[in-house]
Amino acid sequence: MTSNVSEALGYEQARDELIEVVRRLEVGGTTLEESLALWERGEELAKVCRQWLEGARKRLDAALAGEERSEEAEAGAEAGT
Repeated sequence: MTSNVSEALGYEQARDELIEVVRRLEVGGTTLEESLALWERGEELAKVCRQWLEGARKRLDAALAGEERSEEAEAGAEAGT
């Protein structure tokens, strides 16, 4: 369950907040309830980061596939002349 606020976060914002959440959990000194809330927020932020990275991977794959098709079409055109 990702909130609208998390969906609006950019990758860098989500990553930076996730780093802060992890730091706070590692330092300790929070109540169990606070720790659970931080953990849940960290999971949400990690999901946002994964979604951004998966989207970037898809865009790169599509760009590379398009480049390959262009090169194949050029090679085919040259072979036909």
